[in-house]
Amino acid sequence: MKRNLVIIGAGPAGLAAAVAAYDAGERDLLLLEREPIGGGILNQCIHNGFGLHTFREELTGPEYAARYLQQVRERNIEIMSDTTVLRIGKDKVVACVNRDGMHHIQAKAIILACGCRERPRGAINIAGARCAGVFSAGTAQKLMNTEGYMPGKRVVILGSGDIGLIMARRMTFEGAKVEAVVELMPYSSGLNRNIVQCLQDFDIPLLFSHTIVQINGEDRVRSVVIAQVDEQRNPIMETARTIECDTVLLSVGLLPENELAKTGGVTLSPVTGGAIVDDTMMTDQDGVFACGNVLHVHDLVDFVSQESAHAGACAAKYIRDRASSDAYVDVRASGGVRYVVPQRIATRGDDVEISLKMRVANVFRNVRIVARLDGQEIVAKRKQVVTPGEMETLTLKPSVVAQVRAGRTLEVTLEEQSV
Repeated sequence: MKRNLVIIGAGPAGLAAAVAAYDAGERDLLLLEREPIGGGILNQCIHNGFGLHTFREELTGPEYAARYLQQVRERNIEIMSDTTVLRIGKDKVVACVNRDGMHHIQAKAIILACGCRERPRGAINIAGARCAGVFSAGTAQKLMNTEGYMPGKRVVILGSGDIGLIMARRMTFEGAKVEAVVELMPYSSGLNRNIVQCLQDFDIPLLFSHTIVQINGEDRVRSVVIAQVDEQRNPIMETARTIECDTVLLSVGLLPENELAKTGGVTLSPVTGGAIVDDTMMTDQDGVFACGNVLHVHDLVDFVSQESAHAGACAAKYIRDRASSDAYVDVRASGGVRYVVPQRIATRGDDVEISLKMRVANVFRNVRIVARLDGQEIVAKRKQVVTPGEMETLTLKPSVVAQVRAGRTLEVTLEEQSV
């Protein structure tokens, strides 16, 4: 099989990329989706809060997904569902399998829109029993919202990621008692609005600088032992106490799903876990693009859609013009900035607006986010507060982009301001 553009994943990223690629003139495109229907993680997110930026109204996850699926249907874009992609080759051959057997698809361009996965219990080394009642927050969400099962009645949540915060409220609605949300860091990794709406509104305790040091139980979780941690995040056992519960939810971070990127030889960032991309969302493998949570974990699905639409339009342009750059300006994070996406900007390309997306390493107040080209400040903005849980954006206007393309290094950093 030969197709111009193959998009792997029909979640919010893949759907937005497909619509944008079609609207940019590319008609020979195919979406590959491992689930029976498109929409991705949105299908189990029945709470509202989606779509304020994209559709100017508040939608639930399934409603947001339905809007994009309708746009895909209106354009007659093909989705091959129940299809698992096994690998992509450096020659842009996509190997996948479904009920009809094995398929090899030769593509002119590929967009990775595979989303992310939750960090499992095995990755965080909690001591104690391997009993029933321990779930990732996303698994518990799927059990409740799509399968109709109640995971438990007395709950302790480890980590203050957005899914964990939302599940604290969801389980409270269904009659469960959420004993506490335990957070290792001295700040939350979730959106502030979710802390307010999901915890504070229901008087659910949020314990910063705490962690679970042991899970007790035989057939089922019976209790957990929590303790404060020191500045090096080591438990202070003198502070340990036991909380009785029958369920533990883990909301300890998301990891970009990049096994396919590795098979295609794509270079990954050690900070984000996603691909290193340029301003067109192209990886270091010619014609292979990445967008959405497979690239870096976003805070709002609206921003996933915006970024992915850009990737789709750029992929369509690549197929049409077959033009890519062989030289780049490095984009570096410093100071309190953990990472910046894109990590490089092509020295040749259209002088269009570029959005630099970033996350900070801690909570900072009264700062400037500054971009310097070869040591000279070219753009900055002030923020009263920045937190690791919310993504920040610095916009480069077309006139500035022309200047950047002629430079060598673009550094993005934080500067504290005097009160």
